[in-house]
Amino acid sequence: MKCLNNRADSHLTGQVECELDSLGTGAWVNHGFCGSPPPSSHAVSTIYNPKPLFQGSIDGVCKLDSPGPFPEEAESPDRSMVKKRKGCCTFIKGLWGTTLTENTSDNRELFVRTTLRELLVYVVFLVDICLLTYGMTSSSTYYYTKAMTDLFVNTAGDGGVKFQSISTMTDFWSYTQGPLLDGLYWTTWYNNQSLDNGNQSFIYYENMLLGVPRMRQIKIKNNSCKVHDDFQDEITGCFDVYNEKKEDDLNLGLINGTAWTYHTEKEIKGSAHWGLLSTYTGAGYYQDLSRTKEGSTAAVMELMEKLWLDHGTRAVFIDFSTYNANINMFCVIRLLVEFPATGGAIPSYQIRTVKLIRYITYWDYFVLGCEMVFCLFILYYIVEEVLELRIHRFSYFQSIWNILDIVVILLAVVAIIFNVFRTIKVDKLLGKLLQQPDIYADFEFLAFWQTQYNNMNAVNLFFAWIKVFKYISFNKTMTQLSSTLGRCAKDIMGFAIMFFIVFFAYAQLGYLLFGTEVDSFSTFVKCIFTQFRIILGDFDYDAIERANRVLGPIYFVTYVFFVFFVLLNMFLAIINDTYSEVKEELSSQKDELQITDIIKQSYMKTFMKLKLKKEKISDVQKALRSGSGEIEFKDFRETLKEMGHADHEISAAFSRFDYDGNQILDHEEQEKMKRELEEKRDALSAELNNLGINYGNGIVAEPAMTTNDQKNKPSQTLVEQDEFQRIEMIMGKLELCDNTKGKEME
Repeated sequence: MKCLNNRADSHLTGQVECELDSLGTGAWVNHGFCGSPPPSSHAVSTIYNPKPLFQGSIDGVCKLDSPGPFPEEAESPDRSMVKKRKGCCTFIKGLWGTTLTENTSDNRELFVRTTLRELLVYVVFLVDICLLTYGMTSSSTYYYTKAMTDLFVNTAGDGGVKFQSISTMTDFWSYTQGPLLDGLYWTTWYNNQSLDNGNQSFIYYENMLLGVPRMRQIKIKNNSCKVHDDFQDEITGCFDVYNEKKEDDLNLGLINGTAWTYHTEKEIKGSAHWGLLSTYTGAGYYQDLSRTKEGSTAAVMELMEKLWLDHGTRAVFIDFSTYNANINMFCVIRLLVEFPATGGAIPSYQIRTVKLIRYITYWDYFVLGCEMVFCLFILYYIVEEVLELRIHRFSYFQSIWNILDIVVILLAVVAIIFNVFRTIKVDKLLGKLLQQPDIYADFEFLAFWQTQYNNMNAVNLFFAWIKVFKYISFNKTMTQLSSTLGRCAKDIMGFAIMFFIVFFAYAQLGYLLFGTEVDSFSTFVKCIFTQFRIILGDFDYDAIERANRVLGPIYFVTYVFFVFFVLLNMFLAIINDTYSEVKEELSSQKDELQITDIIKQSYMKTFMKLKLKKEKISDVQKALRSGSGEIEFKDFRETLKEMGHADHEISAAFSRFDYDGNQILDHEEQEKMKRELEEKRDALSAELNNLGINYGNGIVAEPAMTTNDQKNKPSQTLVEQDEFQRIEMIMGKLELCDNTKGKEME
């Protein structure tokens, strides 16, 4: 290239103007390219820059490793301090630079680059939190829960009573003496051979029963309700529905023992439970069973004979825990039988399979490493949010994405604190249990909070995935969802008011018509969910018709017509119309700078700089060929100065191979310089060819056109690419010329 061999300002300027004029008005000019940051580093270097290429701007092409013969002005201490401060600020901006901490409003390219960097960091965080969350779960959890459910819930005794079929107090005692005790104590194999574990029970031969089971009941006071005057002679007692304020706290007769003495929730370290009928406290009367089946059978028989359950009983709890060492899982089981004021019994159960001991296998320690990385990410994002809050203050909370950031961070901090608390608490509880194996192993509290911890992680992971939309919103295709919902929000709010007026009217109608006979309409909340299920096609029409043969069909037909056929289709019409408008506007908008444009720009700048580097090597080779015999520094310098090279570049290149320091390159020194220059030139040529092949493959990978399309558009794409490359070449020349001129002026 002739212009690079003669780099005088006047010559270069004239040639650049001519080349720009020759492109005409049909060339595509990328305005965002002017603000492009320098490309990434490459491993190829030349004689002028032995370090990796392109660490900074294009003046890094001419950066020298060894000092030249010209002295440089020493930096003052004040200037050094200023540089250190700037370096620290630059580091912080680079590490925590976001679209909210950088001024990206007028620079589309900076906005896309910053968003892309944020997205890459966030993808790593998302992978880490996925490994962390899924690493705490296992498919064995489901099968463990199923095994315990089949044994204690679905197994029937000799009289055919199983837990789910309990309907009276008699059924409760039959279940307790049969399937419950049979399932709790496994001390022999199926051929009656001992398990060789002493009195320790291993349910299903694999699950160790921790401590002893506990039975606890909650009673209500007598005369907690009022009997009508007409029935006071026949009805002597009145026991109201369960209410914590009406809970019986008196001892039962003169019998000693925990089963007949009231204990507060604090005394027995119990916890409240949300049942089907009410929420019960952790207090009451309790009986700890034995480690042997015989001892537990005797304790249960004594309770039954002495009428432990009576009119005032409102709930009976059976709690026990097991541990499976094969999969390192705890199973905390609670069986609850509620005795409502109406009579009868309503059984329910809760089985929590949790992993309380965390770090045993290599996979567990890998999860521990992910937890540490997770903590570092949370610390990183806390600093990022603090910086953004400091800049934008209260306006920061105007964006829903910023609020979501804070929610994710807060949930993560709570999860980290609970993780530490759970580990300490389990160690203490297991230590106490090993010292006193005959006590009740109360893992209910830990299992409850471990379940809440898992739920919190699930919600946090959900929000973390939704947050991905924040980083891909720079693409107009990805903004269609948020734009559609944002634009039709007012219409949806107005529609929602109309919808729920009709919806709740039908809910109250269904509750009053069918609440006494149909379970799915027995409460107002159940009515609401039942009507949502009807919209989705899940309903029991026969039950509605049996409850009311006249109004039942009228309710069903009118509800389906107004809600399903009218209101639901109105809702879909609002969404569809808004989506069509948004898509039409996006298609008419001018294309902004996208990630693909930035990748092409970086590629072209890299291509140009490698080419300019190759030409610098050619200039030095020409200078070597111009001399005969030994080459003096003066001649070498004059030759390269005519080609536009700076003095410090020439001095560094010469002194690098002038081993004896006599300002003369002898034959041996020239040969070494030639060999190294040739190697660098070959390396650059290979990289240029590789870049060219990759770029050509990218062009070929574009969608194929039909023959008619090719006739109508014969060479427009190739011409635009050729013109684009010429513009890139000229911009590279101008940039190099400006840098060289600035250095000469200094």
